[in-house]
Amino acid sequence: MTVVDAIRVHARERPDHAALVVDGATPELVGYAALVERVDAHASRLRAHGVAPAARCGLVARQGRGFIEAALGIMASGACLVPIGDEPAPAALERLAADACLHHVVREADDFACIDVASPARFAPDVEAAFAALRPAYLRFTSGTTARHKGVVISHDAILARVAHANAGLAITPDDRVLWLLPMAYHFVVSILLYLRFGATILLPASALARPLLAFARRARATVLYASPYHYDLLAKDASDAMLADVRLAVATADGLRTDVAERFTRRFGHALVQALGIIEVGLPVMNLASAAAKPTALGRALPGYDVWLRGDDGAPVVATGGPDAAGEVCIRGPGTFDAYLNPWTPAAQVLVPDGFRTGDHGWVDADGDLHLAGRHANRISMAGYKFFSEEVEVVLETHAEVRAARVSARPHAHVGEVPVAEIVAR
Repeated sequence: MTVVDAIRVHARERPDHAALVVDGATPELVGYAALVERVDAHASRLRAHGVAPAARCGLVARQGRGFIEAALGIMASGACLVPIGDEPAPAALERLAADACLHHVVREADDFACIDVASPARFAPDVEAAFAALRPAYLRFTSGTTARHKGVVISHDAILARVAHANAGLAITPDDRVLWLLPMAYHFVVSILLYLRFGATILLPASALARPLLAFARRARATVLYASPYHYDLLAKDASDAMLADVRLAVATADGLRTDVAERFTRRFGHALVQALGIIEVGLPVMNLASAAAKPTALGRALPGYDVWLRGDDGAPVVATGGPDAAGEVCIRGPGTFDAYLNPWTPAAQVLVPDGFRTGDHGWVDADGDLHLAGRHANRISMAGYKFFSEEVEVVLETHAEVRAARVSARPHAHVGEVPVAEIVAR
């Protein structure tokens, strides 16, 4: 059983129910049966090309219907999806191909044709065997929550467990219509896959500007918003009389939610923003469902099945006092955690035992049991939903012929959360 199999069930039971609604001059509705037909066509092309089970297949595509269909096609073929995003610089694509030891790349610019990676790097046979044994579905090279640039491997089984437990908080059903705003190359498992797993409709806007977004949300009767604080800030600044009358849940993730953004959004639309903690290695273990209105900046409480605890410097659990004086590193145990880091090959058990997943973030728990973040990893930058580390930018800058050395740090930004700022030593 895979998440694609679950989507097939919806296609059989409700073939004409909208899976995707694509905004534009001529809006397009893609039913579940049509979606599965397109996914199977992609999968057939990949198999005909010779893509083997567990082959690592990169996807270079823009946001939108094509990305979703090709991504699901890669997973349906038995290959492992490696999302890359829209046309990265050639040097960046080469580095990722080498780090992931990609076998193939599917590019929208080539009509989603499958291209073999020329002279690819390869892992040792025992690593390849261990990778294949996981039934890998998804691999994302990410800044994650640790400074080292690693590939996070998630199996088909872990995806099913992860989306099931995340939906205990999101409560997505076929009646939901989710307005999509985040970058698909970075947000896919407990979002796109989850919505389709539970039969919802994903609304794909043509514009990221507030006025057309609100108009599309109204026309399509959006019930769920899943976006970054950056997007909510844009919407809250809209001065029209457009409302979000059908929305039942507005989730803020990918960056810390500021009080002023939450309050302005609530004043403008009458909805409290529900902050959620999303971690690629873990899923969506914490949501602020109980205290969103009163404490919008809190991360909230662990969803059913998850154990969230604070680790002191001595390795022992921190005893909560109800205030920030009792802070510790946020550690998480639960279902659907990642299966391995790819490079260097590290099975998840070596990371998760004995503490669970150590996030690198410090937090504290208030008297109501709500988790608050006290500080984030020093070198991580979060900009409008994109997460990356200073070191990643420094490596790129230092490839320039006129740059001897570079140092990158984060600077707070009123609209996108943070922006990278570089100090350069010229040659």
